[in-house]
Amino acid sequence: MSGGSADHRRPTRSGYRRGGGTAVRASRRPRPRAPHRAAAPAPGREAAGPYTCPVPVVFVNGALVEEESAVVSVFDHGLVTGDGVFESLLVDHGVPFALDQHLARLEQSAALIGLAPPPRAELEAAVLAVAQRSETPRARLRLTVTAGRGPLASARLEGPPTVVVALSPLTEGLPEPCSVVTVPWPRNEHSALAGAKTISYAENVVALAWAKEHGADEALFLNIAGNLCEGTGSNVFVELDGRMVTPPLSAGCLAGVTRALLLEGCDIEEANVPAARLVEVGEAFLSSTTRGVQPIHVLDGRHLEAAPGPLTEACRAGFEKLAAEMLAAGREHSARGADAK
Repeated sequence: MSGGSADHRRPTRSGYRRGGGTAVRASRRPRPRAPHRAAAPAPGREAAGPYTCPVPVVFVNGALVEEESAVVSVFDHGLVTGDGVFESLLVDHGVPFALDQHLARLEQSAALIGLAPPPRAELEAAVLAVAQRSETPRARLRLTVTAGRGPLASARLEGPPTVVVALSPLTEGLPEPCSVVTVPWPRNEHSALAGAKTISYAENVVALAWAKEHGADEALFLNIAGNLCEGTGSNVFVELDGRMVTPPLSAGCLAGVTRALLLEGCDIEEANVPAARLVEVGEAFLSSTTRGVQPIHVLDGRHLEAAPGPLTEACRAGFEKLAAEMLAAGREHSARGADAK
């Protein structure tokens, strides 16, 4: 991937060259390697397998390029320091779900870290250009915006951002009930990054690996105050005293797009949930763009009797109805745009 337009890059005998940029050079004569031996995945990691991109092109800095030609400068500040923001979107038969909401949140995240993204119309066009080439019924689309080329240090340089849009396939059908466990590290609700969806994801990677090592599918964070916060890539909803509750944004959780739609269309309250009350939870679920509403059947090693329970079922039904209406509107919008060309 490259800090400039990727179609300016051409392979040479000694590696890749690009005017004004730098990329990882390939050695002239690669050394012969010993035969590969498959190894068991490390604890908390999934076994690596062949990856097939569901669309032959990705978007990098204004150009659609083949995956193999997509390059970013080794001096990109996102690569060096994690200085960037991103959004993950569900693509359903070529239509990105809740695109306006995701672009609005990306702008909010960028503002929180002092990053100036390209105009929304440019980002929308980039997302649609990739989404409409999807070759699978369902896909995860990732839009990433970084600070662009910078030094090998924390300070930024003035210059254009890097923009990348790529896809990966998703399976169809409702997600299976999952198990979750609270991890021993709190989320800092007072952090400078609280509420921002940044590409600085190492904390989530470590927490999720810990959860998998302990037999769970997702990790849950408490916050410094000792209240429930969120998952590594999800918002969390729990039943307490007969009502469904989710932590408020002041608890330090991300303002999930699916979370907002659930609050809009379902009977859910925002309230702090002390860690001590998790033993009282009768049913629970996770939400995210790609999982929708996913029931929880094990919480900190305790099996929940209802997974999904009646409140979860009601929330799932309400969300799916709203999602279907939004996707239908998205298809109409795409069709009108195609007719206008």
